Amino acid sequence: MATTVQFDLVSPERRLASFPATEVQIPGAMGDLTAMEGHASTITSLRPGLLKVVGADGTKTYVVTGGFAEISPTGVSVLAEQAVPLDEMTPAALDALVADACEAAAVNPDKDAADKAVADLQAMRAAAAV
Repeated sequence: MATTVQFDLVSPERRLASFPATEVQIPGAMGDLTAMEGHASTITSLRPGLLKVVGADGTKTYVVTGGFAEISPTGVSVLAEQAVPLDEMTPAALDALVADACEAAAVNPDKDAADKAVADLQAMRAAAAV
């Protein structure tokens, strides 16, 4: 049996998950990473994407729009700006996230960062395939 880490996912609205996981696939701002038991202590910011967690009940996927992940050898804590289980997401809700990001990009003085956020959300929308 594989060893586990304690996984916790919270957003400002609610605690979404707290359970042992064998791996957590994180959409990090500097690139995707997978955290497992024994991982070096790390803190990373999140980009919009799909957060996948493998546990005893299979793989659970969450849509996150940003935030931070704190990884230690024994746990992964994700503090998300917004997080929703993928099975609760609708195509209309994903389209709304992309539309909101496009609207924000139009007035954001940091055009490159805004365009990157839009591209990340569009890629997440395609990967979610809901």
